[in-house]
Amino acid sequence: MVITGYRSTKKRKLTSGQKTANKVISAARALVEHGFAHLKTWRVLTKLRTDPARATNLLRALLVLTNLEVNR
Repeated sequence: MVITGYRSTKKRKLTSGQKTANKVISAARALVEHGFAHLKTWRVLTKLRTDPARATNLLRALLVLTNLEVNR
């Protein structure tokens, strides 16, 4: 499932609930984008030549390490 934000038009402005939903979505998107930025700086993904299952485990481990570092 893909969750997208609400768009306003010239004729229809966003309600306060829709604006709040857009803020929540953008905050979650920012966290994910920062996570991928960390992975790109580590250059781990450029040298990954294994099967997808192993890549998933590696990315999960990197995410745990990143969370530990952020919370420290």
